[in-house]
Amino acid sequence: MIKDRRIALIFRVAAFIIAVTGFLDMMGVFRGEAHFAALAFYTMQSNILVIALFGMLIVRTVMGLRDGSKGNAGYFARFEMICAIDIMLTLLVFWILLAPTLFSMVGGFSMWTFDNLAVHAFTPLLCLLDYILFTQPGHLKYRDIYYVCIFPIAYLIGTSIVGLLGYVFMTASDGNPMRFPYFFYDFDRIGAMAFVYIGALILFFLIIGHVFYFIDKKVRKVKG
Repeated sequence: MIKDRRIALIFRVAAFIIAVTGFLDMMGVFRGEAHFAALAFYTMQSNILVIALFGMLIVRTVMGLRDGSKGNAGYFARFEMICAIDIMLTLLVFWILLAPTLFSMVGGFSMWTFDNLAVHAFTPLLCLLDYILFTQPGHLKYRDIYYVCIFPIAYLIGTSIVGLLGYVFMTASDGNPMRFPYFFYDFDRIGAMAFVYIGALILFFLIIGHVFYFIDKKVRKVKG
């Protein structure tokens, strides 16, 4: 754990800039466009969550510098753990499920551009790294494991309702409209199998949450 608020501030400002730049680039802002439909995807919403987190951390770190440059730079540890796990789903689902099939989220998609790498890799890893480097162990509570599920479940419910009401998120490779942002819970195409994927994702969150909790209470606490 690094106890230098100056290092923490530099890291967080850099991470915030990368996250915001990648997000805006993915939205098409730097090309004079605005793909607001992209906001429907979990990738974008989880990135917004982490951008908000980094913004909060920057403000709190600046406030902490009033008490000196040396000292605890870990703030909002429980919330940061939740954000880190929630956005890790973005990284894992994209690179494991979507990238191999060249699944296109917004059309004309290239995997090795800055915007794609930022939202699907850099921002998730920076969030996780911030948690590892700066948060003090021992702050997590067992119920935090289940709080991790709130954001993704709310996302699933919200987009499912919108899709069932008839909104079309995108067009599939076969030319048919898709009412659900991701194939693994596209009820139109895979039916009840979608519940298997959803159950697996919830299990993923619970398993990773337990791993974080165990490390926080046992491993990091001992080393700290």
